[in-house]
Amino acid sequence: QVQFLESGGGLVQPGGSLRLSCAASGSVSSFNAMGWYRQDPGNQRALVASITYGGITNYADSVKGRFTISRDNARTTVYLQMNGLKPEDTAVYYCYIDLRPGTVWSRRYWGQGTQVTVSS
Repeated sequence: QVQFLESGGGLVQPGGSLRLSCAASGSVSSFNAMGWYRQDPGNQRALVASITYGGITNYADSVKGRFTISRDNARTTVYLQMNGLKPEDTAVYYCYIDLRPGTVWSRRYWGQGTQVTVSS
């Protein structure tokens, strides 16, 4: 089992910044990939950013240049630095971890989600 501790969400004005963090614990190995999705009412969950085991990052076009994903050296905590926030960034943000990515034993676990609201 994997447990998550997500933090950093909240209310921010347009143009502001937030930093999300997500710490995974339990049956977690360093052989993993992590990332963030977001979901707003009426829409499907969509990828925001990801970081592979080898450290390769990927971003949704809508957040490139504004958001930065990173992780700690133990590869158990992932961060999402969000700058230049826009009202359309309002959503529930979910972190995930893929254990043993790219193998037949790969399995994804999801965090509980944290609300980000961008409004004046």
